Amino acid sequence: MRIRIVTLKVSSVAANNQFSIAVHLMAGLGYCTETDRTSTQLAASVNTSPSFIRRTLAKLSKAGLIATSKGKNGFTRLAKKPAEISLLDIYLAIEAPKAFSIHHYEVQGPCAVSCNIKSALENALNKTQKGMEDSLAKITLAHLLADIKKH
Repeated sequence: MRIRIVTLKVSSVAANNQFSIAVHLMAGLGYCTETDRTSTQLAASVNTSPSFIRRTLAKLSKAGLIATSKGKNGFTRLAKKPAEISLLDIYLAIEAPKAFSIHHYEVQGPCAVSCNIKSALENALNKTQKGMEDSLAKITLAHLLADIKKH
């Protein structure tokens, strides 16, 4: 009887929600422009902790998309009109990872696909990333707010 030992590499890819959370926050701020929002109020809308929200807000503030003040009476508001903020602005502000990534498995020398797939796939994914970013640049926060108000 021969015993065979098999080693499996299991990789899990966690979904990155930073972008959708940042857009959610920006939509919350754009939806109710007559009142400033606190991180606690925004966190309730997203159903997460205020400290998590504050980290995202810090990135949006650094990019000049929102204005904030700290302290007991702290607030958050849009720094620009919704029509002046594209989804690409938000995407770049939060430094979200690229839409796709390439695996990091070792190259298997005798296999032509293994030796060349990463560079070939990188070319294709760079075009896809650019297309996605071009599309995000054409969609403004005002567009999203109009869709939200329809429902």
